[in-house]
Amino acid sequence: MSLLTDTQLPAVQLSAVSKSYPGPAGRVPVLREVSLGIAHRALTAVMGPSGSGKTTLLNCTAGLDKPDSGKILLGDTDLAACTERELTVLRRSRIGFVFQQFNLLPMLNAYENVALPLRLRRRSVKRARVMEALREVGLADKADRRPAQLSGGQQQRVAIARTLVAEPEIVFADEPTGSLDRSSGRQVMDLLRAVVDRAGRTVVMVTHDPAVAACADRVVFFSDGRVVGRLDHPTADAVARRLSEWER
Repeated sequence: MSLLTDTQLPAVQLSAVSKSYPGPAGRVPVLREVSLGIAHRALTAVMGPSGSGKTTLLNCTAGLDKPDSGKILLGDTDLAACTERELTVLRRSRIGFVFQQFNLLPMLNAYENVALPLRLRRRSVKRARVMEALREVGLADKADRRPAQLSGGQQQRVAIARTLVAEPEIVFADEPTGSLDRSSGRQVMDLLRAVVDRAGRTVVMVTHDPAVAACADRVVFFSDGRVVGRLDHPTADAVARRLSEWER
């Protein structure tokens, strides 16, 4: 397991990032000058109460939304300064996503869903590469099945294969086990750990589940749009205790 040290450059560096949204009485701050480094080749979990800014943090860091101020460096690229066109290219070439609701296209089978990122990037689709991605998530025998013919856990594994086939530098996961039963959730977390441990990639995940967070190398705790703590090498009990301290 790899964690950020003082001598390592982070995979992503946020510096004084703020974000607000319009509300009935004016702008509502969601992120408040957040500064945070995300370690290379590590799984970082982000936790906090509902409305604390976790998903907004993920969206800004992944280039899905732009902050009002601050910098978000992916390597040498400041996402906050990119145009929408530049962000689209980055999302297709360097960033992967895993969502709670899978976001598979229902009219496509598993093979076609996994191949989609390559088609969007106008890369040649090699059947062997797509099948290898499905094999990595244990679904090579379900390549011709459409999403409606798969269980929720299987659909999420197809979504992970779709992310892996594009070979992104960093994967963002928003509640990837939130709609799954415990057994399916465990399989998904095993896959995300393998993305880090075997493929050498970086994963950032939002979760509310201490057992899921315990699979991470580091947990970053969020409250009221700010980072309020972190926990390295977490256990489920330690995460639950930390959360209960802030909820008092």
